[in-house]
Amino acid sequence: MEHPRNIGIIAGSGVYPETFIAAARRHAPGVKLVVAALHDETKPELAEMADAIEWFRVAQLNKMLKFFRREGVSEAVMMGQVSPKKLFDMRMDLRVLMILARVKERNAETLFGAVAEELAKEGIVVLSATTFLDELLPAVGPVCGPLFNKTQLADAEFGFRIAKQTSALDIGQSVIVRHGTVLAAEAFEGTNACIQRGGQLGHGKDVMLVKVSKPNQDFRFDVPVIGPQTIETCAAAGVSAITIEARKTLLLEKSVVQELCVRHQIGLHALC
Repeated sequence: MEHPRNIGIIAGSGVYPETFIAAARRHAPGVKLVVAALHDETKPELAEMADAIEWFRVAQLNKMLKFFRREGVSEAVMMGQVSPKKLFDMRMDLRVLMILARVKERNAETLFGAVAEELAKEGIVVLSATTFLDELLPAVGPVCGPLFNKTQLADAEFGFRIAKQTSALDIGQSVIVRHGTVLAAEAFEGTNACIQRGGQLGHGKDVMLVKVSKPNQDFRFDVPVIGPQTIETCAAAGVSAITIEARKTLLLEKSVVQELCVRHQIGLHALC
């Protein structure tokens, strides 16, 4: 007899955690979903969707692991955003202090990777954050909104190549391009600020956002995402086209994204 799955969800902000919960209920009937919620980040509504929930500060790792052990968690996912400033302004427990003592570079990737190692020590397997969400990972080709013309397809190829290089250097995973010129590259400020800056420099004409995954990206805790806020930000900045990486970019609130792309006449296209 197959044992039911007990999955722990380390939930940041946004709709990502609730999207996962809904998909897990559809694809894995009988699954037990245990939410480790983060103060000032996780949506309170998750309490109604989870089988168990407890609230923590970002750096209360030992307390979180005890909660997972108590609830019989054997698999875990990390999803939703955590404010970058909180990664550098934490009241840390002893387990987190030990992690920081051994990591050479203190960025989101190394910190979350170290957390995954601590979970593994407890016998908890960290799953890809795209688990159960295949239908939200677009394939190659047009996704929604107006089809790309020849100029846009050329910019898409150009921007994709540049974004792959900047992401390999851990600078950022998004660029704004226009007619073969890079207008802005994402760094610590995030995608939305990059879109606003690039749109302003492009004067709102023929401007494209290109967003990719990093080479060897760890999809357990770092997945490129396009959601309604991205589309609204592009519309406000005069960005009329978006290129994403096929099968490696999540469309959160997919039906809303599709409706907004049509309303704002923003083409969304996937490359690989």
